[in-house]
Amino acid sequence: MNQSDSGARVALVTGGAMGIGAAICQQLAAKGHTVLVSDINLEAATKTAAALVEAGHKAAPLQMDVGNPDSIAKAFAAVEKDYGRCDVLINNAGIAKTYPFLDFPIDNWMQTMNINVTGVLVAGQLAARLMLKNKWGRIVNISSISGIRAGAGRTAYGTSKSAVIGLTRQMAIELAEHGITVNSVAPGPVDTPMTQAIHSEETRQSYYRLVPMRRYGSTDEIAAAVTFLAGDESSYITGHVIPVDGGFVAGGVLEI
Repeated sequence: MNQSDSGARVALVTGGAMGIGAAICQQLAAKGHTVLVSDINLEAATKTAAALVEAGHKAAPLQMDVGNPDSIAKAFAAVEKDYGRCDVLINNAGIAKTYPFLDFPIDNWMQTMNINVTGVLVAGQLAARLMLKNKWGRIVNISSISGIRAGAGRTAYGTSKSAVIGLTRQMAIELAEHGITVNSVAPGPVDTPMTQAIHSEETRQSYYRLVPMRRYGSTDEIAAAVTFLAGDESSYITGHVIPVDGGFVAGGVLEI
């Protein structure tokens, strides 16, 4: 296949069945990628992929538990066997729970680091090895504004996302010689099933005060930044984190 033909590219999105991941799958599919909707929930991934196919796009479900290196390896072995390539990897899957720092449970810390950081490392390694064949690749790691600014209750989540930002830079400098760019998108507050579950009314009101745009973002707004970084237009951008946050990271005192 001609690598310049973007329509031939295979894009894998972890946590692709719902929320931000599903929006990313939709936008990448619309750009002509064959999209592998990867998720621990195969039933949900199958539904998302089927909807894309019904809309005339190329997509397939792929079961993967990013907290389990063997599961990641098995999934990428299937990708290599069925497609022979992986051109775009979006490391989107992650978990988040909030607890006060003094009472933070170590088991949640370990689980969060395993899924949110180690999963990104392992998937990144396996995808990059497939990208080497064509000397072209795009990896986008979804971090968070919680990895840039601390937030109450986010001891594990915020620290894991800081680690993802550091890992993004590390991957970027080591993979640059192979034609692979690695960047991160850091979403601000976004209306997703996860935020609806963990954001209290107090948290929501706090964001409305601190986000200059005074609103939550949409999954499509996050996906648009990811899709740009996954394309040809971003060919000289690597090692960066782009907050998509309505001005939250830039903000300080917002009233005169």
